[in-house]
Amino acid sequence: MVDTPERAVEYWRENIVKADWFDECKEALVVLVLNTRRRIIGHNLVSLGNLDSCPVRPLEVFRPVIVAAGSACILMHNHPSKDSTPSDADIRVTRDLIRAGQILRIEILDHVIVGETFHSLRYLGYLEG
Repeated sequence: MVDTPERAVEYWRENIVKADWFDECKEALVVLVLNTRRRIIGHNLVSLGNLDSCPVRPLEVFRPVIVAAGSACILMHNHPSKDSTPSDADIRVTRDLIRAGQILRIEILDHVIVGETFHSLRYLGYLEG
């Protein structure tokens, strides 16, 4: 069960950084697909960006969740600078995706940014109404 950002980061370190496509010098946005019991049933690379940005559209975020019949998801991306502090763009995109997810009835449980440490947008209060 992925019920804390620490567990999401553990999954990231055990799976995502070992992927062939992962490059710590590029931002990678990944969606963790969860079932109704909040267990990971898969993950998908949404976008591979550059040193400080990563393009994202709702279509690419929610498609793997729908295909896998997921009920919720966790967004995760890395900051190549190793500073996991969320940018204004990170916050804005997350809020836009939450609204899109509400229409689809797919809950975004968190957006975790990984660097030297990590930050959870939920724990920072950015996922609240």
